[in-house]
Amino acid sequence: MKKLILWLALAASLVMALVLRPAMAADIVLGSGDVLKISVYGSPDLALETRVSDSGGITFPLIGQVALGGLTVPAAEKKIGSLLESGGYVKRAQVNILVTQIQSQQVSVLGQVNRPGRYPVDGKRSLMDMLAQAGGIGPEGGDTVSLIRTRDGKTTREVIDVVQMVQAADFGRDYQLQPNDIIYVERAPRFYIYGEVQHPGAVRLERGMTVLQALSAGGGLTPRGTERGMRIKRKDASGQLQIINVKHDDPVQVDDIVYVKESLF
Repeated sequence: MKKLILWLALAASLVMALVLRPAMAADIVLGSGDVLKISVYGSPDLALETRVSDSGGITFPLIGQVALGGLTVPAAEKKIGSLLESGGYVKRAQVNILVTQIQSQQVSVLGQVNRPGRYPVDGKRSLMDMLAQAGGIGPEGGDTVSLIRTRDGKTTREVIDVVQMVQAADFGRDYQLQPNDIIYVERAPRFYIYGEVQHPGAVRLERGMTVLQALSAGGGLTPRGTERGMRIKRKDASGQLQIINVKHDDPVQVDDIVYVKESLF
């Protein structure tokens, strides 16, 4: 159920991203590596497709080098138009810039997502928007996401429980992203079960999972197994391994090893 709620929220974010995309184009700040398709109304000879250089500039017909790094798309259009007009090349120049590739304004989405990679921040984009663009959390992904950001030379890492955020409908931590932010989706926590169970091995640990639920996740008992006398091997705070006799409704913790005994009868 948790995964369904999260998928619905991510799908809604993706739809909103697609609906709002054209309106947000004006918010793009140009930088090195961005590919631009530039046209001037009524002057087809001035059409140009070019990449912004490492220094933030392009070479435009008639006017030469133009510094566009750090400008929004409308500001860059206005600057090129003003240079064409002041040079006497075009009267009332109407310049249009289409950003076909955004390389300078990107966020990395890594870890347990369906399509990890770098994604453009073309306008305002939130954490949930980017998770949706990356195809959502994969089957091995957990409920938490690490957001790594550098602001004023200081790098911070914040862990965000996206499932809890969606269930509570509290999106105060659905932060707006900036270029070079990193989203890392953690692997889901696990426990281990062995002994007289159908499917021994590592198993995803769900929230609030009990010993009896852990037994069910392991495929249930073999014909020789018993629910009586189940034990958990668990490391304490000092790293020492403890063996604990447990009840059916006791909680299972991360990295617990659940042992199911053989029936004596």
